[in-house]
Amino acid sequence: MPLDRLAFQGLRNLQALELEPGPRINLFTGANGSGKTSLLEGIHVLGMGRSFRTRQLRHAIRHDGEALTLHGRLAGEPPVSLGVRRRREADELELRLAGERLDRVSRLVEVLPLQLINPDAFRLLEGAPAGRREFLDWGVFHVKRDFLGAWRRYRRALKHRNALLRHGRMSDASLDAWEQELVQWGEQLDALRREWMAAFQPVFAETLAGLIELPGLELRYARGWDRKRSLGEVLRQGRDTDRQMGFTQQGPQRADLGIRLDRRPAIEVLSRGQQKLVVSAMKLAQGRLLEQATGRSCVYLIDDLPAELDSDHRRIFCAWLEAMRCQAFITSVDPEALAGPWSAQTPVAMFHVKQAESGQGQLLPTDRQTS
Repeated sequence: MPLDRLAFQGLRNLQALELEPGPRINLFTGANGSGKTSLLEGIHVLGMGRSFRTRQLRHAIRHDGEALTLHGRLAGEPPVSLGVRRRREADELELRLAGERLDRVSRLVEVLPLQLINPDAFRLLEGAPAGRREFLDWGVFHVKRDFLGAWRRYRRALKHRNALLRHGRMSDASLDAWEQELVQWGEQLDALRREWMAAFQPVFAETLAGLIELPGLELRYARGWDRKRSLGEVLRQGRDTDRQMGFTQQGPQRADLGIRLDRRPAIEVLSRGQQKLVVSAMKLAQGRLLEQATGRSCVYLIDDLPAELDSDHRRIFCAWLEAMRCQAFITSVDPEALAGPWSAQTPVAMFHVKQAESGQGQLLPTDRQTS
């Protein structure tokens, strides 16, 4: 379901705003520092409960404000309201869905599946494995119903085993119970991830081929422990080393995605523009697989789409968005770079973000094109 209403207050340099976005393509242009990225950040917080710009959400509160308040509404019969509030002086994040208070952000993530493509997306190629695990688990979470429960149980067992390892004097018998839990839920996590990867691989290959020809590029799932041994065997044989280190060294918490081109790390071979297309293909393929598996569509947040892409690749990228019939929020400094690639049948809403004399960003609608 697309967002048909947004209301933000206290978000960085943006003035309080109310916006009725279009159901498909929403374009936001304006000078650097006007607040375009802040608008995408607000949608991201609304759907994920966290920012992609700062680890401390209080830093996203306007400097003279007391709180950050975000509201959204998903179109449907009936429509579904979303709400997030963060007070500067309180650590608790207030979450609401359809008027009801939530105690877990996973419900927001479930009802508003988001895909972010911004400069940080390059971390899928060049960053630590944690970012690639997050990408992997986002896909599994939205497609496999059993994933969240297995993930929580595994994390709980892992926490307890690590605590015993750090204690240093616990007997092997004390570890047995938690290792049984780790094995049970860890193997289930691995099975769910492998099933998702098997479905994702052909969708990714097709999407990548539609954006750029890189026939030697491959994604390879590494489960986080020796593929020739069971998880139980690895844990038992690794107890002494784990005790010395104070944590569990192997398991699903160490899973990764290898992204290689002709057997070399892709980050060492690809140009910056090629890297953006590979990352974009991964994100678009996740959305396509979600739609195929569940009938639901992602909302795409794309910051500075023209960066690193020439006009031909911008056109191809936009054609994929049109074919997926998803809702997208896209920013650019250059309005001309975004105005041209869309077909006449695609509804496009255009907005200009302008920095007022007060230093706050104002959102102004411009020409609106509809099908």
